[in-house]
This record gives sequence, structure tokens and C-alpha cells, in this order.
Amino acid sequence: MPELAGSVADAFAERVREYEETSLSPLAIRSYETRGRLYRENECRLRTPFQRDRDRIVHSKAFRRLKHKTQVFVSPAGDHVRTRLTHTLETTGIARGVARALRLNEDLVEAIGLGHDLGHPPFGHAGEEALDRLLRERFSRGFRHNEHSLRVVDVLERDGRGLNLTGEVRDGILGHTGDREPETQEGRIVRIVDRVAYINHDIDDAVRAGVLSPGDLPRDEIALLGDTGSRRIDTLVHDLVETSANRGEIRQSGEIGEAMLALRRFMFDRVYLAEGSREEHRRAKEVVRRIFDHLATNPGKVPPGEADLPQRITDFIAGMTDRYALAYAAEL
Repeated sequence: MPELAGSVADAFAERVREYEETSLSPLAIRSYETRGRLYRENECRLRTPFQRDRDRIVHSKAFRRLKHKTQVFVSPAGDHVRTRLTHTLETTGIARGVARALRLNEDLVEAIGLGHDLGHPPFGHAGEEALDRLLRERFSRGFRHNEHSLRVVDVLERDGRGLNLTGEVRDGILGHTGDREPETQEGRIVRIVDRVAYINHDIDDAVRAGVLSPGDLPRDEIALLGDTGSRRIDTLVHDLVETSANRGEIRQSGEIGEAMLALRRFMFDRVYLAEGSREEHRRAKEVVRRIFDHLATNPGKVPPGEADLPQRITDFIAGMTDRYALAYAAEL
């Protein structure tokens, strides 16, 4: 690739360094002090490393497939129900606002937010649970979407070459859920905001679908957080920003954090694992099981690759959209 010279490109990195040194918090990751990529490459002269990661994620096939993957409701009939893509965009927007308020690195937060769910399988949490159980039963290994998201960006994209993202973005993607917290403040923002976004947006979708009515929501938590999704998100964001600024680390206050977790428990009881959802989830899990059993007993049907059979089956199924999985199962 020819060297592209120009006055803007020549001064770009130095201008970014000067801006970040004077404007960002001491806790923020500096764009040109990243711990690096999996393998070395020439950097872009008009984008920081984290901006480049963001662009690679947005242009990936896995990112485009998110628009046809379930957030909560499988194959929803309405035009306004969230998908995995809209959840990703909503999470990223909220997280970037938090980062700006705390003077942290917005580009790093954006890249983590856009990439955090790339490895989610079809049919939302029902699909993840089914794939995890099948892998444990057949091959004595499990499935976690955060781990698979990292595999997507490290290995599966670009015909096996991966996206070669920076260490901070990879760490944030892996740590957005599970027992291990991200190492950066930016990654910890996405970890909390992911819950802020999906709890409140899932309530909105459940009310629109008639699964819940506003009067069903727990009274004390709604009184504390707000009676609409936007008010609750506003309350949670303000609490996150003020508490984090006072403590010098990304944290919610005890009262607000517990209220959010109470809403999460309510959603598991009344929506995610509720009686009315079980038949829909049963059908989704049956589709995953049918595909999994077919591939496990017919290895020749599994796309080739360097990984072992269980991993290649996992890669194939986790990469499916809802509609592709339904069509594939219908042809069996």
C-alpha cells in the first residue's frame, strides 16, 4: 500500500496525544498507549487504534448478522422489537455518554460496545443455554457467548485471519459478562451499561408484546428508578457517573445498583423464564438441538477448518441468524 502523505495525516497522532493528555482523566486509556495487537501491522495515519478497531467490527460479517438475531422474543412479528443489533447500538450509545461524562476514552468504549455480542448464537439466551447444554452432554465442554465473541474477532472473521484488535478491546469484549471484570475503566462501563440497556429495553418490548403491563412492574424499584424506560436509564446513568467519579472506579451506588438487580430478577421470573415464554424457548432449543445432533452425527456436513469437530460445530451454529437456523432445521 503506498504511503499516503499529507499535512493532516502527518500531525494527526500528535494532535490526538496532546488532546488526550489535557482533556482525559488520568484513569483513561490513551489511544496510542495501547498494549498492542495479536500481531504487528502498520497503523492508520488518520484513525487511532481504537477507531480502527471500531471500523473493523462494524464492517465485519458477524456484526451484520446481529440484525437477524433475537434479543428476547424469538422471530417477533412487530417491527419495533429489539434485535441483537439494536441492543448493541443502544448499549454503545449509553456507554459512550458515560465515558464522555467521566472523561474516559470514548473510542475504546465504542469499540468494546459494538463488539461485545458478536458471538451470541441465534434465539437469544434460549439459544445460548441450549448450545451450552448440548456441548456439555456430547463433548464435555461448554459455551459462553462472551468467549465466543472473542473467538469471532480473533479467529473467525476475515477467513480465519481475525480482526487483529487491540488488547484493550479484546479484554472488554471478553469481560463484559461472567466472573472476570475488564481491566480498563472503559470496559467496566460497557459491562454495567449492557445490563442497564437490556433490562429497560426488554421491559419496553415485553409491555409492547402484552407479556407485561406497566402495573406489573415492582412498585418500589419503579418509584426509585422511574416510571418509563428513558427515566430509568437516566437515573441509572446519573448514578453510575456520580458514584464512579466519587470513588475513582466504575461503580453504581448500593441502593440504585440493588434496584437494577431487582428489576433483572423480576424480568427473569416474569419474562425470560416465565411460563408464557417456555413454549417459545422450547421450540428454539429444539431447533438448536436438531441442528446440533445432525452435525454431530454427520461430520461431513460441518464446514471444514483447523479446529476440532466440537469447535467447528459451535462456530457454525453460533454464527447462524434466527431465520437461517429455522430454515436449516426445516430442511433436515
